[in-house]
Amino acid sequence: MAAIPQISWLSDLQVFAVNRLPAHSDHLYYETMEEAGQGAQMAMRHNLNGNWKFHYAVNPASRPEHFFKQSFDCSQWGNITVPGHIELQGYGNPQYVNTMYPWDAHHEIRPPEIPMDDNPVGSYVKQFNLPEQMRNKPVFISFQGVDSAFYVWLNGHFVGYSEDSFTPSEFELTPYVLEGENKLAVEVYQRSTGSWLEDQDFWRLFGIFRDVYLYTIPEVHVQDVFVRTDLDHSYTKGLLTADLKFHSALPAKVSAVLYDVNGNQAGSSEGILENEKVCIALDVEKPKLWSAESPYLYKLYFQIFDQSGKLVEVVPQKIGFRKFELVDRVMCLNGERIVFKGVNRHEFNCRTGRAISKEDMLWDIKTMKRHNINAVRTSHYPNQSTWYDLCDEYGIYVIDEMNLETHGSWQKMGVVEPSWNIPGNKPEWQNIVLDRAVSMFERDKNHPSILIWSCGNESYAGEVILNVSRYFKAVDPSRLVHYEGVFHNRTYNETSDVESRMYAKPAEIEKYLSDHPDKPYISCEYMHAMGNSLGGMQKYTDLERKYPMYQGGFIWDFIDQAIVKKDRYGKEFLAYGGDFDDRPTDYGFCTNGIVYADRELSPKMKEVKFLYQSLKLTPDRTGVTITNDFLFTDTSDYVMEYSLYMEGEELYCSRLEAVVAPLSKSRAEFDWPAGICDAAGEYCVDVSFKLKEGRAWAESGYEVAFGQFVFKVNGAEESGISVSSKKRVLSEGELRVVQGDVNIGVHGKDFSAIFSKQVGSLVSLKCSGKEMISQPPAPLFWRATTDNDRGFAQDFHSGIWFAASLARKCNGIEIEEERDQVRIIFTYQFSIHPGIEVKMWYTVYPDGSIRVKSSYRGTANLPQLPTFALSFKVPCDYDQLEWYALGPEENYVDRCAGARLCQFKNEVADNLAGYVMPQESGNRTGVRRVNLTNREGFGLRISAVSEPLECNFSPYTAFELETAKHHYELPNIHYTVITVAGRQMGVGGDDSWGAPVHNEYLLQADEDREFEFWIQPI
Repeated sequence: MAAIPQISWLSDLQVFAVNRLPAHSDHLYYETMEEAGQGAQMAMRHNLNGNWKFHYAVNPASRPEHFFKQSFDCSQWGNITVPGHIELQGYGNPQYVNTMYPWDAHHEIRPPEIPMDDNPVGSYVKQFNLPEQMRNKPVFISFQGVDSAFYVWLNGHFVGYSEDSFTPSEFELTPYVLEGENKLAVEVYQRSTGSWLEDQDFWRLFGIFRDVYLYTIPEVHVQDVFVRTDLDHSYTKGLLTADLKFHSALPAKVSAVLYDVNGNQAGSSEGILENEKVCIALDVEKPKLWSAESPYLYKLYFQIFDQSGKLVEVVPQKIGFRKFELVDRVMCLNGERIVFKGVNRHEFNCRTGRAISKEDMLWDIKTMKRHNINAVRTSHYPNQSTWYDLCDEYGIYVIDEMNLETHGSWQKMGVVEPSWNIPGNKPEWQNIVLDRAVSMFERDKNHPSILIWSCGNESYAGEVILNVSRYFKAVDPSRLVHYEGVFHNRTYNETSDVESRMYAKPAEIEKYLSDHPDKPYISCEYMHAMGNSLGGMQKYTDLERKYPMYQGGFIWDFIDQAIVKKDRYGKEFLAYGGDFDDRPTDYGFCTNGIVYADRELSPKMKEVKFLYQSLKLTPDRTGVTITNDFLFTDTSDYVMEYSLYMEGEELYCSRLEAVVAPLSKSRAEFDWPAGICDAAGEYCVDVSFKLKEGRAWAESGYEVAFGQFVFKVNGAEESGISVSSKKRVLSEGELRVVQGDVNIGVHGKDFSAIFSKQVGSLVSLKCSGKEMISQPPAPLFWRATTDNDRGFAQDFHSGIWFAASLARKCNGIEIEEERDQVRIIFTYQFSIHPGIEVKMWYTVYPDGSIRVKSSYRGTANLPQLPTFALSFKVPCDYDQLEWYALGPEENYVDRCAGARLCQFKNEVADNLAGYVMPQESGNRTGVRRVNLTNREGFGLRISAVSEPLECNFSPYTAFELETAKHHYELPNIHYTVITVAGRQMGVGGDDSWGAPVHNEYLLQADEDREFEFWIQPI
């Protein structure tokens, strides 16, 4: 008897699939070898993507209940695009929440209850005619992803029901198909029992957001393929086995032929019928092995013959020979210890949400390869099948994570409180949870890129998830199983084959690794990359060499989840939680990416690329030590370039071949021209490896790794120094000093400087008659708080420095006149503490140069300083920058490993990074000099006297950035804000909800500080 659809299924734990077909592998199939070999579009598949008729209801009571009937006229409904989210096409509003459930404070419910009066419904209708090639054949429909539960009808007949947003749901349509036009009706509910299991940290968006297609099958059809590869202990002999299950009729014969990448046959075998399935075994001598470094894929063709001997189906399957295993408690791939240089990745597009395209995926995977990322955790649900195909092809290791997260059921406001945790030990939840594991495994099992199955994310621990782990191990011993949640309840430690933690500090990780652990360690989430972050990442990557059982981690996360929206003036901006009037919300916590939501790279990516590079280059004056951390590939595919710079100017550049075997170290010597380093000054040796030939992910000449060495010659000062300051000869000339009642004027040839006793600062600097000072220099102790600062409550702990930056009292002015210089000294006190004193020395020379020195005398019992700097404004016409500093991207004291000492140019506006919420950005460390000019080349040079500086040139002050929550709230640009710092604290990044910046990157209030720099006219 056919099932009668019930709305009660939405909250019935035991009903999560009605008439749904069993999950199976995601293989393709064709009628001929020619079609299979070409990889053409499947003739037996018909896409239903595109425009559908659509009706939106705010709750079930207001839905058009009988819309699925043939007699119901939907022609006046609006249209919606499939795949796509309902909220991003004009219906309802997106909502962003992290751990709490989206109905928190609106409904007092407990699982599996759902708020039916607050449960939007999308009613979809698609009219279609059955394609010619599908007539008189069985017809099926596949929904690749629907959030979160849906009912399906065809021509008024109920077809089926399904939950689980992120794996396919397939149904047979054959009994209900008409020869002419067919009416497909789909009713999608935002909330269901499954919603309790899908409490991921993401935007809550529902609808049909992945592909929908019809398909048919031949009389003899491979319903499921399970291919396994294994290697012997020498990793030189391969064994390929495959099990083929059939839809109904069994074949007369199955043959399997294996081809290498050149089209040469590498083996063949005939299938053997065993227990209603066909089994195939094939030995391969010396197979080329698959890894992320060298993703070698064979092509296996299964040829299916019916009882008459006719070829009726061809199934192509890409094969990667690789062996992943634990060896002496260390994860090894093909016999070598693996280190995951990974990221967590949400499927996301700033316009279409989780309905992403293949182009999006290609951009993502190429970007990962270009930045030395070798692994992805599919946080926290199975991705589209195409993603795994690309990981197989391009070479990315995958932790495939099932669609399970119940964060809000056991963690409230950061506190572990599992009083009503699900699924826990509740047997009534076992089937619905295990169903998600089965669906993921069956679809994805043939992808060589998948090394580890994950039992979901942040769902505490218990028998239900332990049984999921046991399932994975039973059906697939060739992979490991991961689950981080056992960290909170060690009773269920067996669930995970690896010790996996989130946001553990480096010291905590070292403690685990030093205590003779029984499992290898990975950080399934680390370096919370929210806003201006990723400081201190090197502390984690340094563990790779120190501890063999430390096997890397996965940055949280790859891409910002921000959605394009228009402000009240019609201008687009990237919106975060709360911008759609969504409440409750977790506001900007969705912006954690090393890539911006519009798929532009953030400055943080430079640090990732450098710290993840497998080729380590350590140059000195005469040569370079090359450490090849690749497991299987030497450096023959790269050319090594080495260059010598003096004060940022290139003196020499050359290339050499340096073939270094995997997992080994070698030395290469430079062939410098004689006498090239004789002159006094600062030199920089820059060495890089670049691709000899283009790859699928990068063009030839693309740099994959670099290293630098900086040294001084013949009496140059020990620290970085600029040409202008080191070789500078003060011009002869007279200075005219005018001591007015309120101001002190210092005048020379073509320049004048005015110091105000009333203001207590330099208030005018005119060069060739042009005024440069728009706002006088003042001590600055505050930076616009970063997301990490907010998470640490920096405004609470250090807010007194905000006040100190806004106001000060000048209680001392001194004038020192000499023949060729005049010095003005200001002494400041601050209301926050009488013991704090800042002095500013301005020494003016006849050529118009001003040497500025700032000193800070600290005191105990005050909080840390965000920065110690001097800030002032100049007219915004001065916006052209030329640097000799660490760059070219922004960098900070704890995030500068990926920066290189170089000369580079940009504009002031470029220094405002695209972090979705405005905050501190654009800083450069190691600044030797920087020229700020207008487009005619007139302006100022800021240069170090001895120690390199930190500098920021921004269109906005720290206070303007502080008060803006979106970029559109920032004022029009009127000034260039110059900030010169002796030191700014690091940005941190261990997490964004309380982790402090590491001690060595802080500025303590009781430490005396000073810095010096030149201001010179250009």
